[in-house]
Amino acid sequence: MLNRLKKLHWLDWLVLAVVLSFFGYIWWKIEGTLNYNWRWHLIPNYILRFHTEREEWFANVLLQGLIATIRISIYASILAVILGTILGIARCAKNLTIRMLARTYLEFLRNIPPVVVIFIFFFFLSQQLITALNIESWARDIARSENRAVWEFFFGEMRRFPSLISGVIVLALFESAFVGEIVRAGIQSIPKGQREAAQSIGMSRYQEMRYVVLPQAMNKVVPPMANQFITLIKDSAIISLISVQELTFKTVELVASTRLIFEAWITTAAFYFVICFGLSMLFRRLENRKT
Repeated sequence: MLNRLKKLHWLDWLVLAVVLSFFGYIWWKIEGTLNYNWRWHLIPNYILRFHTEREEWFANVLLQGLIATIRISIYASILAVILGTILGIARCAKNLTIRMLARTYLEFLRNIPPVVVIFIFFFFLSQQLITALNIESWARDIARSENRAVWEFFFGEMRRFPSLISGVIVLALFESAFVGEIVRAGIQSIPKGQREAAQSIGMSRYQEMRYVVLPQAMNKVVPPMANQFITLIKDSAIISLISVQELTFKTVELVASTRLIFEAWITTAAFYFVICFGLSMLFRRLENRKT
């Protein structure tokens, strides 16, 4: 640690001083101009709280939202990788119609504000799919069943399962456009000679893609995929607009009911930072070990 501090340039110290001064100024304005009454001692109760009757700790509003965000991010990333891989392969297809359909989808999503995309997918696709599959009725039956503990471990409260599914579908469809471009770039980075060699030994188009191109392409796209997963976690805050009860939605509820404006949002920002920064450090270490 001391060796790292010694390596810091004077410009690094200057930048650090400017950043600290900025936050100090913000703090001074809040304390002086707004005359804000800080109540940090209340925040821990909204993360973990002790139930006096049952004599056990339980996850309160902020922790519930954090767990929901993690669930949604994991499920949405899996679905986005599947859809994005299909789109990436379609972008490199020989058939012009398939290529144009995939490109239209990707360009449409990548050049429209995320909020607009979220509402379009929610009202015109996600809600229709949930109604068609009768997911709400199925979730209510699960909530009354004896084996609901297993379902709740993976999906949370089953009465809110349709909301979670809506968030996962909407977020996955949006993020799949960016995953698709990453996969396309990975496929096109494979030397043409390898594909010609696969064709020369009698491989079909499917075999060429399955055994030669995709394994190498996926190996190359792992770092940008990891970064996209971190981006997906941050983008998950957008689905609070369609009442999916993840961390941002829960924070809005907490602020509305307690007026812990700065404390709640700073805590939420800290949660996002810890998750995203921790994952970036993990992915960086895995990438360095791999190389």
